[in-house]
Amino acid sequence: MTATTAPVNTSLGAYAARRERRKTIAYGIFFLLVALAIALLFVRNSAPGMESTFKLNPTTKEKVVPLGDLVLPTQAALIVLAGIVSVIGLYQLVKGFKRAVIVLGIVALLFVFAFLIWAVRGKSINLLGILTFTVAAATPIAFGAMSGVMCERSGVVNIAIEGMMLTGAMVAVVFASISGSLWLGLLGAVISAGLLGVFLAVLAIHFRVDQIIAGTAINIFALGITSFISQRFLQPTPALNSGGVFAKIAIPWLSQIPIIGPVFFNQSIIIYILFATVIAIHFMLFYTRWGLRTRAVGEHPRAADTLGVNVFKIRYINVIIGGMIAGVGGAYFTIGSVGRFDEAITAGKGFIGLAAMIFGRWTPLGAYGASLIFGFSDALQARLQVLGKTQVPIPSEWLLILPYLVTMIVLAGVVGKTVAPAADGKPYIKD
Repeated sequence: MTATTAPVNTSLGAYAARRERRKTIAYGIFFLLVALAIALLFVRNSAPGMESTFKLNPTTKEKVVPLGDLVLPTQAALIVLAGIVSVIGLYQLVKGFKRAVIVLGIVALLFVFAFLIWAVRGKSINLLGILTFTVAAATPIAFGAMSGVMCERSGVVNIAIEGMMLTGAMVAVVFASISGSLWLGLLGAVISAGLLGVFLAVLAIHFRVDQIIAGTAINIFALGITSFISQRFLQPTPALNSGGVFAKIAIPWLSQIPIIGPVFFNQSIIIYILFATVIAIHFMLFYTRWGLRTRAVGEHPRAADTLGVNVFKIRYINVIIGGMIAGVGGAYFTIGSVGRFDEAITAGKGFIGLAAMIFGRWTPLGAYGASLIFGFSDALQARLQVLGKTQVPIPSEWLLILPYLVTMIVLAGVVGKTVAPAADGKPYIKD
């Protein structure tokens, strides 16, 4: 037996080694191409003597320890960045990094930084403003990602996040307008989206409807009903569509820390709720009995059922909680930012939240980190449009699709293969 299996094992090992070597070379070549792109696109299109200025202080009158501006010689900084990426590429070709995906993220950040240095050549940009906008733009995406984590960790695919967020956005502003209380508006968003979570749970768990179809149906329903209510009631009656917004709350001491303070600790209460939600879900999933049961149900529901875990109960509760979390994300679009509802105001952020969840490997912290990447792409395109076409000769339409382009790249698997929970999307039939 050993004589027959040894050659097979040897050949499999050799094949795996060759595949890993090809992957190492592919990453190395890609890193070198990035270095070449920095040299050709940015270094060649910058002149000696130019400087790029990044402002590190808030534009508003916030009490923050002041910092000096970061002034870089444009061409020299770009040459240094191109050199660093070249060294990384050569090392990858010769030896290879153990975690090439992490290095890929570093190279991507270096490329983005090089692009920013080139874009603001001869001018200045408020880097702190970009980072603050990043956190704000990432908030609804992160709520969508957290909703997806709660549902899919228990084995239910939640395509309906977009519809839940859209419904929560509309209900939040209507409730806040009628009651005069932003907190009642937030509560209304949570309840309405939670009811859609109940509906999804009944369809997917009890009736075992295809979860993709069930989620799509909820999205279509939410888009239709919110558009109808907006046209029929909210537009003719502005009093129903003026709920106001939560004011920013500066946390004492923490908000005065340079850079970090204004970005993370001088925000809306909904953003603080997001921080608490991410930490709570992470703790629940990996440090509690409920989290262990949730992960067991998402990986092997029959084994969990054999051990006495109520699979249906776990899935019902997680899907409903996921819906409620999506409702808070929807409320951010209205009472968290602009104070009014417009048709299709979520603009696909629920689907981007699912991409962030996949990018973050179905973990709360990873999903939030991925949300920040998507939020940064959104903030970047907004700031680049302000600089104008003479400074950044890229059509505005291309800049607008940047967040969605990043989404497609992530879903295409450029950052590496991810493995979903084994029972994700599979209805459970009890014997």
